Amino acid sequence: MAKKQREDTMSSSISDRPIGIFDSGVGGISVLKDMVQLLPNEKFIYYADSLNAPYGTKDNETIARLSRNVARFLVDKGIKTLVVACNTATAVAINQLRAELDIPVIGMEPAVKPAVELGKEGKVLVMATPVTLKQEKFNKLLHRYDEHSRVIPLPCPGLVELVEKGITQGKEIKEYLSKLLANIQRDQIAVVVLGCTHYVFVRDTIKQFFPSQIPVIDGNCGTAKRLLKVLEDAGLRAPEKKGEKEIGMQVRKMAVKFYTSGDPHHVIPLCQCLLNLNL
Repeated sequence: MAKKQREDTMSSSISDRPIGIFDSGVGGISVLKDMVQLLPNEKFIYYADSLNAPYGTKDNETIARLSRNVARFLVDKGIKTLVVACNTATAVAINQLRAELDIPVIGMEPAVKPAVELGKEGKVLVMATPVTLKQEKFNKLLHRYDEHSRVIPLPCPGLVELVEKGITQGKEIKEYLSKLLANIQRDQIAVVVLGCTHYVFVRDTIKQFFPSQIPVIDGNCGTAKRLLKVLEDAGLRAPEKKGEKEIGMQVRKMAVKFYTSGDPHHVIPLCQCLLNLNL
């Protein structure tokens, strides 16, 4: 009986640990938002590697090294699960992280499958970083779901940098998107996929360049649901707190800690602001 009690205590202790999330910068806050809403009892540690943003223009060796460094930082904080809230880092480093870490590691991928499964007539425009679109992982995704060559990959160099500055709307974003989409036949687009977590914060402006009936989707909700399943399957889900149904989102947000490799006086307030805007 004593052994069983020790095992239960150990399991409970692990389930009370935080979930670690990282991105090349503040983009992963858009994923964190869905996770906070879906898993209100969990604690989270978010790391924005803003000093090294964007990952999407770096070589694979550098991306893998940066990802491993951040993962080790979060593991040292006692996390029970790691979420790579960055499409580029997932494409480059996810297999290596899973091989090296003894905790569950969850990644992301552009929502090509959900976009194709919508069954809309026309093209699927995938907006992502240059590195994400070049990776074998993305090309395998295309091969699996793009039977009729309907997917148009669109690299968006420079967009991450704008979001990192806190620029998510206004003249500068509109001018950038106007140039980016100038050669896209928008009347042929049926679905727009946001293949970078940063781009979610620019969704409203992106929508202005397409007819209102065209969906602009991302993979964030799917990643949050995947996290939920992994936690449940591994017995790592945090126990429900008494009175949880009555607590507000402000209380839930108190369970999030932020770290950054960048200027904490700029990055952490920006993280908090973006999280508040999306809850």
